[in-house]
Amino acid sequence: MMRNTITALILVITVLFFLGCKEQTRGSEGVVSEQIRLNQIGYYPIFIKKAVVVGVVEATEFELIEAKSGKNVFSADLSEARKWELSGEEVRIADFTDFNEEGTYQLAIAGIGQSYPFEIGKHILQAPFLGSVKGLYYQRASMALDEKFAGKWHRAAGHPDDSVSFHPSSGRTDGFLVSPKGWYDAGDYGKYVLNASFPLGQFYTLYEEYPEAIIDGDLNIPESGNGRSDYLDELKYEMDWVLTMQDEDGGMFHKLTTKGFEGMVMPDKAVSTRYVIGKGTGSTLDFAAMAAQAYRVFQTSDQDYANTCLVASRKAYQWAKDNPDVAFKNPEDISTGEYGDDDFSDEFFWAASELFVSTGDQQYLDHLKEEQLDFEMKPGDGWRRYMRFLGMFSLLRNPENVPDELLQKIRSGILASADDLVSKALEQEYFQPIDDFQWGSNSDVLNAAMIMAHAYRINPDKKYLFGAQQAVDYILGNNAVGYSFLSGFGDKTPMFLHHRPSAADGIEESVPGLLSGGPNSRLQDASNGVVYPENVAPMKAWVDQEPSYASNEICLNWNAPLTYVLGFLEQESN
Repeated sequence: MMRNTITALILVITVLFFLGCKEQTRGSEGVVSEQIRLNQIGYYPIFIKKAVVVGVVEATEFELIEAKSGKNVFSADLSEARKWELSGEEVRIADFTDFNEEGTYQLAIAGIGQSYPFEIGKHILQAPFLGSVKGLYYQRASMALDEKFAGKWHRAAGHPDDSVSFHPSSGRTDGFLVSPKGWYDAGDYGKYVLNASFPLGQFYTLYEEYPEAIIDGDLNIPESGNGRSDYLDELKYEMDWVLTMQDEDGGMFHKLTTKGFEGMVMPDKAVSTRYVIGKGTGSTLDFAAMAAQAYRVFQTSDQDYANTCLVASRKAYQWAKDNPDVAFKNPEDISTGEYGDDDFSDEFFWAASELFVSTGDQQYLDHLKEEQLDFEMKPGDGWRRYMRFLGMFSLLRNPENVPDELLQKIRSGILASADDLVSKALEQEYFQPIDDFQWGSNSDVLNAAMIMAHAYRINPDKKYLFGAQQAVDYILGNNAVGYSFLSGFGDKTPMFLHHRPSAADGIEESVPGLLSGGPNSRLQDASNGVVYPENVAPMKAWVDQEPSYASNEICLNWNAPLTYVLGFLEQESN
């Protein structure tokens, strides 16, 4: 469902972009060239600084110039050309790591043009870091977004969810559920327990490690000024909702959605009946793990609330122990996001880890001792499998009662996994730690960076720090399509996200602070009106088109690792 008035324009722009960047730059000096790919936000002074130059390049060197004056401040040779199959390009590397002076600059290459301007400076990633969290505010359900906090993206309230019917799959037939608040999960208006709990676990991980990364007043949200971190206030808005989704027996209902996806309309216009749907082991275990984390996170600011989270966590874990293999599948009359899984070993490990850290209870440790640990991060793990790493990270942060043998196994496993990811990234021309581009590939890049970050916390070898940084460079523009994938941050960002408010609000720019999914070589939406270039290379299987749910949708579990990695870099790099 496109904005009809701009459909043709989108397709023309897409074709021109992929047929040849030289058509846009015409080789002109002083003109921004799409052939130069780099982090459009900028770089820390003493970090790696590399750009990728694509296509036929006759020049053998590049210059770094001051953006305002055009003064040449640094020059060096381009690398030898290399054919890069994953992107279908000939590429050269412009390495300006040795230049460390703070300021605003552009790369210039004779016969091609100049890059987008970027900065070198301290706290260079603070704005996108805060933006990635403020993006969650724009996803709030059940409340109006006031202009004071939302700017031009202010909107009316939608989905009060104060009397939600039970679908037969929930096991309940009578009454209604009062289930307000929470964030919309993605480009649709559904709320999903599994994909609320997993990203909350990643968000809580940042708070446990760097509690002062965001303080009261940083985000300009309605709760700003209440004496508690804006970060916790925003996370609590989601946590409040998830707690309402626990059944009386401790199990978690799977999701709260309509029977099918709504049209591309604003929240207050999406008025189809919503239902509490299903119950399953996966969502229940993810909640148990995340709620045990929430107990620790909220202890200092709200002890009663923290206790409520822990009681709910214990009940959920017990339900999962009693019902260890309840796999959720969409009922025949439901077509919203399934989040279906039938292997719960990673979820059990995460839940037992968090509950052991929070309680010290032997039963949870006994489960951990029985687990065979898997340290290989594979593209596509995401909400299905990556949560085992969250359990490992929590055990590393809280080693007091963890048996030494288990602790050492986790430390060595995380370091070995990070070493593999760093090595893989060094082999890639865009320095990203993956070479298989699936649904939500940008989150795979960032989940890998999160492992590197924790390796750095174990052993502060800068290869891990730089590996995480170059993953962020990829997200913010140093990639095969030349976009900063974070809406509103960078000179060239997604304008046509698969995101209902962005499509329906009448505002030219997308809602800011939301991460596009990224290249997806499977092209699942090609039969739904999405136009990709013919025989598109895996790294270029992304288009800035509204119907592209397979490459250009947003999702909570994509923003979560971005927030973690940006926060980590801001804390460890300054």
